[in-house]
Amino acid sequence: MKYLLLIHHDDAALAKAPPALWSEYAAFNEALAQSGVGTPGVRLEHASKARSITRRTGATEILDGPYADTKEQFAGYVLLDVPDVDAAMQWAARCPSAQYGTIEVRPLWPMDGA
Repeated sequence: MKYLLLIHHDDAALAKAPPALWSEYAAFNEALAQSGVGTPGVRLEHASKARSITRRTGATEILDGPYADTKEQFAGYVLLDVPDVDAAMQWAARCPSAQYGTIEVRPLWPMDGA
């Protein structure tokens, strides 16, 4: 079953993270590669570089930055193909950004028409 780990972190907390965080990410990505269950993590640019589009009012509106004004920002993702949600949760717990924010575990919508 496929799951997306949506990585959200607090920019201020991440800015204070030790340089070893990137070594932890290298080890996490290597573990994913060795296991064959997921893609390496994909990091996004800072939320200040985001643009959001909405047409809820009928007209196209372009917003600078993320749509939601929250402390934690969407920072990246990992795509997993694991047997069940428990396995996905175990990988989420191993993600280094869990120390600095939240890892949302979300199953992908099945493409079999269900």
